[in-house]
Amino acid sequence: MRFSTQEIFFFYLGVQAQTVANFFLAFEADLTILPVLNKIDLPGADVETVQKQMKNVFDIEPDEILQVSAKHGTGVEDVLKAVIDRIPPPTTDIKKPFKGLVFDSTYEKFKGAVTNVSVKDGVVKKGDKIVSAHTKKSYEVQDVGILYPEQTSTGCLYGGQVGYMMANIKSMTDVWIGDTLYHEKSPVEALPGFKPAKPMVFAGIYPMDQSEYQALKMALEKLTMNDPSVSVSNDNSEALGVGFRLGFLGLLHMDVFNQRLEQEYDASVIPTAPNVSYKVKIKGDKNIKFYGAEEITILNPCKLPDPSIIEAQYEPMVYSTIIVPVDYIADINPLCMERRGEILDQSYIDDTRIMFKVIFPLNEILIDFYDELKSVSSGYARYAITVDAPVSYGEMDIGFDYEDHGYQESDLVKIIYLLNGKELDELTMISHITKARQKGREIVEKLCKSIPRQLFKVSVQACVGGKVLAREDIQPYRKDVTAKCYGGDISRKNKLLKRQAEGKKKMRMIGKISVPKDVFIKVLTK
Repeated sequence: MRFSTQEIFFFYLGVQAQTVANFFLAFEADLTILPVLNKIDLPGADVETVQKQMKNVFDIEPDEILQVSAKHGTGVEDVLKAVIDRIPPPTTDIKKPFKGLVFDSTYEKFKGAVTNVSVKDGVVKKGDKIVSAHTKKSYEVQDVGILYPEQTSTGCLYGGQVGYMMANIKSMTDVWIGDTLYHEKSPVEALPGFKPAKPMVFAGIYPMDQSEYQALKMALEKLTMNDPSVSVSNDNSEALGVGFRLGFLGLLHMDVFNQRLEQEYDASVIPTAPNVSYKVKIKGDKNIKFYGAEEITILNPCKLPDPSIIEAQYEPMVYSTIIVPVDYIADINPLCMERRGEILDQSYIDDTRIMFKVIFPLNEILIDFYDELKSVSSGYARYAITVDAPVSYGEMDIGFDYEDHGYQESDLVKIIYLLNGKELDELTMISHITKARQKGREIVEKLCKSIPRQLFKVSVQACVGGKVLAREDIQPYRKDVTAKCYGGDISRKNKLLKRQAEGKKKMRMIGKISVPKDVFIKVLTK
């Protein structure tokens, strides 16, 4: 894990995928790296092996690595001493104009956004007018102080100090981690490296009843105050009505947000299948004028333009790191090929583990790739994530990490799913053309198993451009209407059967099919 105070801690499990990613983030930022082995008190801790791994991967000498047991306090004083000895003090000048780095923020009722700030230069005092370099909005400092460890008001902060600041900032979207603050009358150059959180996964949510739209809107506004990394935009669907399109950092982020929405605000919503953002190049002056640009971004698969006006399509790619035991090398290659991955490099960390560098389409690893990756370690993999950089999954046996790698041209198609001829907007998706038929067939089969049986037959179809890729039928409950007939003319039975068939046909035309909310995630995972 990476800390803003310029050190990296490595754990007893050894070098993980997220360890590699965060090490090079720190290395590229020219930060001082302080390697520490934690949990050395555990029976499974193999200090010598981990030291060799760190030497092979990061060229860190074993005598530079500190050993710690946080549980027993062993080596903690050595770490604190090393922080003082190895990490240089901040270079600051209190005579220069105020320049502060926002490294954390929280939202408190009646106070607004409370920012934690590292003062790089100058002085900031209560009553000063400050400006955000990112939003250009100005605020008056209401209170300022240090964390001791509680908030302790001091009235001012000097260069080199770290503390908190309250400035009547009403929304978390107005203050970003990594942003630079400065005095209103003394603009300064923003600190380098600031990158706003970039959503990677998008999904729509719609109220169960359109009368609950305003309540859902208010719930989203309150919830995003504490989570500004979630992007929110209005959306609409012919089948689902008016709703919202949300952007998340990852699938876990989306799941946690939806749970909070339901538990904290009692919001009953219809979620759509998660997807990624695609880019489409439009051809024809008339079409370009209609869409407002030659290249547009598609966040909702339902909004993908007609193929006849598309010149090129692009899908997001990710650069990933996979670490597995050497015994599973033969399982990784076919898994990467199945997900359209391109293996760039593979290298041994030590005698027991190997590291792969692979480029994947983001859509291929979004839902269940890590579950398949876990299966090669016989289910012993556990889950972890780094918050401030790439999305990461790290385990004792297996590790997986990925980061943004831009867009690449691709052959894409829109798959729509029909229930009795009605489009199921919640599951509309964009897929690579080579995988459309397989994906359509798989999801149709899962829908048939997941949707409850009705009193009438339900046809489930997957279609691309009007062509049916797959079809299955959910058979209805059967009632024997001829049970009360004991002999007699056969025409009596035929009349009853005909009347039943007509009733089911009418029911099929007007009947609404209830689809459980959790079906959309279930059918997408293997």
